[in-house]
Amino acid sequence: IKSFKDLGIWKLALLITKQIYDLSAKDNFSRDFGLSNQIRRAVVSITSNIAEGFSRKSYKEKSQFYSMALGSLTEVQDQLIVVTLIKVI
Repeated sequence: IKSFKDLGIWKLALLITKQIYDLSAKDNFSRDFGLSNQIRRAVVSITSNIAEGFSRKSYKEKSQFYSMALGSLTEVQDQLIVVTLIKVI
């Protein structure tokens, strides 16, 4: 593995990012700008933190960024629950 782009988890996160962008562009969802913007920021944070963690040299730094990616994933999960509760989609 020479690049973060070779990581399977990064590729999966990128697919999730595309799905969230597609979902958040739908009429009802896109009308709630705050929620749409927040979920997009959170999902992009997943891939960004994986990429940044990959470039770090120490295990401690890598672990910190991968942990933040997991936190962002959890944030996206929570926001999807909120979306279904308020019936935006």
